[in-house]
Amino acid sequence: MSVVSPPPPVRARLEQQRLRGGALGLLDIAGSTMANIGPAMSFYFSFGFLATASGVASPLTIIVAGVAVALLGNTLAQFSRAHPSAGSFITFVGTTFGGASAVATALLAALGYIIGISAVIAVSGGFLATTLEFYAGWSPPWVVWTLVLTAASAALIVRGIVLSTKVAGFFFAVELVMLLVVSVAAIVKHGGHLSAAPFLPSHIKGGMSGLAEGFPLAVYLFIGWENSAALAEESENPRRDVGRAVFSSVAVMSLSYVLFAYATVTGFGYDVHKVGAADVPFIVVARGTLGALAFLAYLAGLTSTVGSLIAGANSQTRLLFNAGRERLFPAFLGYVHPTRRTPTNAILTFIAAALVIIGGWGLGHLIGGAGHAHRGPMDATVFFAEASSMGSILILLVYLAANVALPFYYRRYRPTEFRVVRHVVLPALGAAVIVVPLYFLVKPGQPAPYSWFPYVSLALLVASVAYALVLTRRDPTLGERVGAVVADGYEE
Repeated sequence: MSVVSPPPPVRARLEQQRLRGGALGLLDIAGSTMANIGPAMSFYFSFGFLATASGVASPLTIIVAGVAVALLGNTLAQFSRAHPSAGSFITFVGTTFGGASAVATALLAALGYIIGISAVIAVSGGFLATTLEFYAGWSPPWVVWTLVLTAASAALIVRGIVLSTKVAGFFFAVELVMLLVVSVAAIVKHGGHLSAAPFLPSHIKGGMSGLAEGFPLAVYLFIGWENSAALAEESENPRRDVGRAVFSSVAVMSLSYVLFAYATVTGFGYDVHKVGAADVPFIVVARGTLGALAFLAYLAGLTSTVGSLIAGANSQTRLLFNAGRERLFPAFLGYVHPTRRTPTNAILTFIAAALVIIGGWGLGHLIGGAGHAHRGPMDATVFFAEASSMGSILILLVYLAANVALPFYYRRYRPTEFRVVRHVVLPALGAAVIVVPLYFLVKPGQPAPYSWFPYVSLALLVASVAYALVLTRRDPTLGERVGAVVADGYEE
């Protein structure tokens, strides 16, 4: 596939809908990726469950998950090297399998990411409310803080990719430093009885069963690793930098999570029952280690939720925008502000949809339902867990489709570059890796509302495929537009 100029009328429209090229360097997109992952937010609300599932050796489960995510990163890096696009997974799957697959992928990705960002939006206000209540005894509804933080974040994102990405990167830097300070302090304080148990396979609870049960939770710690791909059009060297951003981010996060996990289990005296019983184990360790300076852990949580909100919305709105530009979605989503070069309509639509989901989900909690464990006013942390699970099912399906697509793409479009290990073996392993967390998300016997999510996901998948088939039948040229705009030119 060669980079060529499209017909003049098409080129004129696409030029008006281009984002600000070359605005972001490698450090910018890597920082945005790690901010999107939100290590404090992810670790705070997941590690207690991970430790309960995998036992004292939960750091080993994190290492395995890091390797697994790196396999997925290979698929993203290979696609981005060949076909960098703001459409990310939508473009990768659509250019491989055609227009219908692009529309179906776009719908699943959009729904998954909107549900996922709604979880981040809610917990940003929830964590701020918790912090203010703990330190100031002031407890206005978390929804108020959610709306304030969301409005401020949206205003920042609309202003431009450079400023918003640098702010997200700054929040991540503050977050990481705070987490490192608390972790090192906890390890130093308990230096007299440090143990290698967290790194011994024999201490994984239940052996392989404990590893399998904890593995999905460890993989969720890395959600957001794909952030840089959707920023390709605004990157200086997308064919090179997207892959570097993915692998460097996964490496940094893997090492950091292992340190945080070791510090946490050490702070609890290697008693995973106590770890699992704590509301936020890392903060409990911070209080016991630093006393009044435990505020550093709260600060890490605050910067993490807001940084993840900014970085996630920045990246994920690019997928909506590109789908609108290619007419997979309504054309108004493809609008670009003439001076700021930001996809304003896509940003506002994305965030508004997430707020609607929070409101609807909250209403569902008030109404309740048979077997629902949390009837009554919705807690932000409970919603975070529920929405993250629902969104993850849809996003994992998109990951799976991309891994399946990679070997077909290279065999068809880049046969001279095709390599068996890089383009068949590694994506096959990546696809296998996705099946494990996907199974644990949809397995029978879960409490409501988690027991409903597999059926909702299946209904959305069927509806997406059906709509895609109808749309492509109405517009047979749709497949030709998928991936037409790459980050550094136009694709034939």
